[in-house]
Amino acid sequence: MGYLKKKEIMISIFIILLSIVISIKNSSFLSFDNLSTLFKVNSVYGILALGMTLTILTGGIDVSIAGNLAVTSTVVAYISKSFPEMNIIILFLISIVISGILGSINGIFIAKFNMSPIVVTLATLSIFNGSLMYFGKGNWIKDLPDYYVNFGKITFFKIPVQIIILICLTVILNIFLKRTILGRSIVALGGSETSAMRLGINVRKVKFIVYLLLGVFVGIAAVIQTSIVRQADPTAFNGIELIVIAIVVLGGTSINGGYGSVLGTTLGLILYSIINNGMIIMHIPVFWQKIIIAIVILLAVSVDMLQKICFEKLKRR
Repeated sequence: MGYLKKKEIMISIFIILLSIVISIKNSSFLSFDNLSTLFKVNSVYGILALGMTLTILTGGIDVSIAGNLAVTSTVVAYISKSFPEMNIIILFLISIVISGILGSINGIFIAKFNMSPIVVTLATLSIFNGSLMYFGKGNWIKDLPDYYVNFGKITFFKIPVQIIILICLTVILNIFLKRTILGRSIVALGGSETSAMRLGINVRKVKFIVYLLLGVFVGIAAVIQTSIVRQADPTAFNGIELIVIAIVVLGGTSINGGYGSVLGTTLGLILYSIINNGMIIMHIPVFWQKIIIAIVILLAVSVDMLQKICFEKLKRR
């Protein structure tokens, strides 16, 4: 745990220094309005990153979340238009069920048949996107009912509802990982699958639940994303999985599994949001923004791998 704390402290210091530099360039950067808008827009990334943290902690990964998100948001948008008087909570539940089923498909192949997570989720990504394009013809869904659109405008003490939901999910997931047997089993599985089995952990069950839970987070994100943009665009989520994985890795979670934290992922979201917003404020061209983000990700993964190699060498001595 000391190792995690060191990582989180370093990330926090970097966030503070970066914020100071950007605020010198633009004094409105640290204003309440700018920060609330910034994290409202990036709340979807944050929710997805929380779910992705679970899969990466087990040593797995899920690159199909873009397809799951596209399918779920499109189907839910259709349902909302078919039932314009529906309660938003019911819509959330429907969304969670749909995305949970899609996530569990990955879980079945990975857990029951012991298939590679990257292979399975690449396949399901293509299946989800292909099916959506076939049945939905790639059409946007607009003119959503008022209850759906109005939900995206809700604030509590001027704080957008999207940020509040993100905070609540962060607290719940943190308690889940630290206080429950299943949560601890997830971390143990990533550390060593063999050791986890010796401890009596049902590895297949844990793997399945992890991908199911990620599907639940996708379902929540689908409703929130659609309520923000007020439409469902089947092609809007292409590449979102790379950003989500980047946020988790930037937060200090090992890409090989075994260690990481919800706090780290939260810091990763803050860091990504600040870097992204800072580059826009500084009028850096879009293509350079993508290159810079990619370099930051590579550096984060490289540092993680080097630290793991050094740790293993020290263990051998």
